Amino acid sequence: MRLHVGCAQWTHPAWPQPSRDKLRAYASWCNAVESNTTFYATPSRATVETWAAQTPPDFRFVVKLPQFITHERRLSGAEVELRAFLTAIEPLGSRNHVVWIQLPASFSPTDLGVLAAFLHQAPRDHRYAVEVRHPEFFSDPRTAGLLERVLARVDAEWIPFDTGTLFARRPTSFAERDAWMKKPRVRRRTRALTGHPIVRYIGRDSVAETVGGWTYLVELVVDWLSEGRSPTIFLHTPDNAESLNLARRFHADVRAIVPGLTPLPDPVVTEPPTLF
Repeated sequence: MRLHVGCAQWTHPAWPQPSRDKLRAYASWCNAVESNTTFYATPSRATVETWAAQTPPDFRFVVKLPQFITHERRLSGAEVELRAFLTAIEPLGSRNHVVWIQLPASFSPTDLGVLAAFLHQAPRDHRYAVEVRHPEFFSDPRTAGLLERVLARVDAEWIPFDTGTLFARRPTSFAERDAWMKKPRVRRRTRALTGHPIVRYIGRDSVAETVGGWTYLVELVVDWLSEGRSPTIFLHTPDNAESLNLARRFHADVRAIVPGLTPLPDPVVTEPPTLF
């Protein structure tokens, strides 16, 4: 029985990491990562091969589609670019857990036909998950149901970005204020559509507030595991300085309830970063 946890990146100035092979070191702390860099450009196969070489076979990449496909073309007329992207990430093999389709807030319920057509035509040898940000998907049950039906036709998952803890009280730092301006404020979603649910959870600068806000998520993951699902949870904070430790702490909180859960690996010990 496995729970996959991770962060929005595999390197951070505040984390104890070696000067080289940072992904290999990260993979000794967490067993999943959000591949956000692919949003900005399709990587070369050679680059992806290095990612695969630094991670074990059961490591999970949640690989984000390039913004050219999702935001500029808005899922239309980008068949060549999609094929090029899927070819580039082939070296990940089974590590490519899901292709992550993050849509802009302007992608509204009236665009569901475009999403349905894109998913219908997408190669079936990949698993897909969709993140929407338009508030109507979260406030209107009928609209949410329509999206769920579109996803269910191709066994795709809906990725919620849980910002409830972040918005629980006003920001107290620059990082929290920046997150308030950029992150979506939508209702919390707890429904899994497939056997591979994914949740992106963002807390606050305060570790105590972040941990206190995820109690519901620990219980939800325990339920999913008991149902035979295989969840992946990503832990964020406004500056992500503590997210590496928080991901392991979340896993430990679940394992305290589900002792049969496969433990995370032992972290590679590295010297902390210094200024001199």
